[in-house]
Amino acid sequence: MRPPLFRRTDKTADQHPEAELKEGGKGRPTPSRKEAEAAARERARGVMDKKAASKLLNERRAVSNAQRRAGIKSGDEKFLMPRDQGSVRRFIRDYIDSRICVGEFVLPLLIVIMVLQYSKQAALSGGLMSAMILVVAVDTIWMNFRLKRELKRRFPDESLRGTTLYSFMRVLQTRFLRLPKPQVKVGQKLPDRY
Repeated sequence: MRPPLFRRTDKTADQHPEAELKEGGKGRPTPSRKEAEAAARERARGVMDKKAASKLLNERRAVSNAQRRAGIKSGDEKFLMPRDQGSVRRFIRDYIDSRICVGEFVLPLLIVIMVLQYSKQAALSGGLMSAMILVVAVDTIWMNFRLKRELKRRFPDESLRGTTLYSFMRVLQTRFLRLPKPQVKVGQKLPDRY
């Protein structure tokens, strides 16, 4: 009896071993559809569903962000942005944080000026605004002059490029909103080595 026309029997596979491993082939027989579907189901079981994967990713991201925030608040160098890194920038932050600057009070004064503006006290609010701008400018320029002198004394070999803008931005921020958080108290004497 002859074997069916479109079926392959074990005898025919044994008779032609060179047919299985052709030169330039992939080196293994093509899996049947049933085997391929079973392998795909097996791979799918090992993989998490999208919801669980995104939940795990969000949890890991939350832990990482919490560590980064804690590092920034504590002033840890490896968590700071490049603009805040280095001993010169650390000294600038400590120098400004150890003093009370008029620029810290700009935001509360602006709120007072807005309230006066809406209560039809335009002349008073205009005068207060002009006085605030003048006092903040004088105080900031005087503080920057003293800071530059101190930076040249403490860091003679370091580049002081960009320190003026960095110090202005620090001065104009309200103390509790500053990042990295102040590491020194008002009036605290700064160490000689940084």
